[in-house]
Amino acid sequence: MNPLNALATRGRKLTAILLPAVALVVLPLSAAPANPSAKTNLLRSVFILPANPGEGRDPFFPKSNRPYEMAPAATNNVPEISALVVKGVSGSTEHRLVIINNHTFAAGDTADVITEQGRIRVHCVEIKPRVVVIEVGGQYHELPVSDNP
Repeated sequence: MNPLNALATRGRKLTAILLPAVALVVLPLSAAPANPSAKTNLLRSVFILPANPGEGRDPFFPKSNRPYEMAPAATNNVPEISALVVKGVSGSTEHRLVIINNHTFAAGDTADVITEQGRIRVHCVEIKPRVVVIEVGGQYHELPVSDNP
C-alpha cells in the first residue's frame, strides 16, 4: 500500500471519529436554555463572626484572638463642611462647572475632596447662580459662590 494513501485513509478515519465528538461538545454550548423564565435558586453563604472560642475559630489562624475582640464603637464623625470652599464657577449656562477645593464638579458628580481634616466624599447636587448644593454624609448643604476669585 502506498504510504500517502495509508495516511489519507488514517486522516479520514480520524476525522470521522473526531467530528461527532466535537459536535457533541459544541452543540450544547450554543443551544438556548430550555426554560429561560425559570428562576434558579441561588445559595447564599452566610458568615457569622463568633463571639467566643466556643462558637468558632479562625481556620487560618486557630490560636488568634482577633475574631473575638470587640470592634471599636463607630463614632458619628461628621465631616467639617466649613473646610469646603467654592473656588470658582465656569462653563455654559446649560452645563455649569464648579471648583470645590481644587476639584471640578458638574451637577451629579461625586468625588473625594481633600481637606485639612482628611478626605470628604462630596456629591454635587445642583449648581445655582449664587450657591452650590452638595450632599455630604447624607446631609444637604449650600456653599456660597464668592464673587472674589
